[in-house]
This record gives sequence, structure tokens and C-alpha cells, in this order.
Amino acid sequence: MIGLHATADANGQPWPGYEQADRIVPILLRSILYIARTELFIIISVFLLFLALDKRSRSYKTVLQQQSSRLILPFVFWTIFFSFYGLFKAYNFGYFDYAVAELTSPKYWFDAFILGTSKYHMHFIPTLFGVLLLFPIYRVAIDHPEVGFAIVALLLVKQQLDTFIYSQFWDTDILPFLVRANKILTYAGYGLFAASCYGIVKKGIKETRKWLPVLLLSGLLLYLLKLTATWKTIENGVYPYSYVAGYWADFLMPCALFLGCMLLGNSVSSKTISNFAKYSFGLYLCHPIFLDIAEVALQLQSLLPIVQIALKLCFALPLTFAFVWTLSQSHLLGWTVGLKPLPYRPRQKAQVL
Repeated sequence: MIGLHATADANGQPWPGYEQADRIVPILLRSILYIARTELFIIISVFLLFLALDKRSRSYKTVLQQQSSRLILPFVFWTIFFSFYGLFKAYNFGYFDYAVAELTSPKYWFDAFILGTSKYHMHFIPTLFGVLLLFPIYRVAIDHPEVGFAIVALLLVKQQLDTFIYSQFWDTDILPFLVRANKILTYAGYGLFAASCYGIVKKGIKETRKWLPVLLLSGLLLYLLKLTATWKTIENGVYPYSYVAGYWADFLMPCALFLGCMLLGNSVSSKTISNFAKYSFGLYLCHPIFLDIAEVALQLQSLLPIVQIALKLCFALPLTFAFVWTLSQSHLLGWTVGLKPLPYRPRQKAQVL
């Protein structure tokens, strides 16, 4: 996610103010990084939830309490933080008065806490929580992994409903809430896919590995479709949101990537990855702090996009990791990045899913 957000300009756009040739490498790099989009982390989260529930069964109420502690409380903390931290970038980019006025609006805070609009990455947390609420529905796919193919049908429903919602409710206050509700309900497909993958693991993954060449071919074809959308972005300097082939490539690629990693995984690589994976939630939450600083520092520099991207990554990645690690060592603030229990709760009761 750090690399993904670093490959866009300060407004989150594909460098529209530059020549086509200057956009080629940045957008191609983004196309690779965007394979691991947020939907992949939804799949991982649901998969790990079922893994944890198999080790120790818990009631629906208990799971929701734990997920609220793990997701919603940090979300509230960082929503408040980024709402005010955003004034730093607003001041340097010339929209400080507008940003201050927004903070006085009740609507701003309602949207921020419900939709995650305080920063460009915060939308993921309430969406993930909404998808996890539906986890009992996904259980059927553990015993019947073929149910995981429902992801295709649900993505089709998402596409059709989004088209209707945007056309009928454009420029209304209810639009983002309808879009988010549609997203959560149809992202149940990712929950079913994750559960089906867990079912495959439970039944034994050895026989499934014979499908790896087919999966790799499918992933390659999806990426070729993605490249057609990438070319349109390079050519026009805008993201082709309405491009149907790009839609399917974007939303199915996380499934192919997760399944491929699952089939290729081994105990050595899994242990190595696990040692760093615990910091991923904090890295996701905190990286805009340092990307904003880098973008402010670079705003008056006449540098090519790829140079700006390299500088942003070199600055933001190590500092974000150091910042998250520092928070993880604090008993008072470690909970804000999911690495410590809440200070007022007995430590032995904390559960990490």
C-alpha cells in the first residue's frame, strides 16, 4: 500500500501534468503494486479469522467484541489524528481555510467515522469490519470450496448495482453510503473465497497444487487485461474506472494472488513473512504521515514522477516502519497499531486474530 500510494501524485492522480513518456514507468510500477490491493487483505483477514476460530471456538458476540477492539478503536484514534494532521498538507498546498471549515462541520465527522473519509486509506477499516460481520455466512465454503466461485457472481452484482447507484443518486448525500453498503454486501464474495481457501488447506493442499499452472496462466491473462487499462491511464492521465476489462482484472487479481501464494507457500517462507506481518496493520495506518511530509517537500521541485516516487519510498518506508515499531513497544499506544492490548484491559485477555 505504501508503494501504491507513492506511485500517485500528491492529489492521488496518475501524474496528469506530465508527458505520456514520463508516466510510463510510474504507472507500470503501479499496475504491479496494485495487484495486492486492499481486497487481498480482506481475504487474508477472513482466512486468519477462520484459522483462529478453528484453534479456539468463540461466539459471534465474542468475535465482534474482539474485532471491534482490534479494528474500530484504532480506527477512531487515527480518524481523529488524520483529521487534524491533514491541516499540515492543507496549509502547504493552499487549501487550509477550506480544511479548517470542514472540521467544524458535523457532516464531516459523521462521514469520517462511518465511511472513513478522514484520509484516503481509512475507508478500508469500516469496510473490513462490515465484511467480517458476515463471517457466519462464509462457513459453508469451508466444507464446499466450490462456493468460492461465488466471487464472480457477486462482483457482477457489484458492477451492475454501482452503475445504477451512481446514475440515480449522483450528487446526493446518500450516494457514498449506498456505494459502501453495496461494497460490503458484495465483498462477501471475498469472504466466501477466503473460506473456500481455508477449506482447501484443511482437506490437504497437496492435491490442489496440480492446478498451479492453470492458476499462473489465469493470473497472467488477468494482468494482460490490467495492462490494457494501464495503457489507457498512461495515454490519458486519468484512471479508466468505467473500463470493464480493467474492472475484472483489478478485482479478481487478489484472489489469484492469494491462492497462488497459498499453493506456493512453505513453512520457511511463512515463518519469515509472519515475523513482519504483525506490523502490516500499523504500516497501513501510519504511512500517509510520512508520504504527506515527502509530498510537501517535493511540491516545488521539478522532478520526474519516477524520481519523486523513489524519493517518497526511500523516505516513507523506513520511517513508517520505525514509527510503527516504536508504537508497538509502548503499552500505552501499542493498541493503536494492533500490537498491544488496550491499556485498561487485562493483558491476558487480549486476542490477536
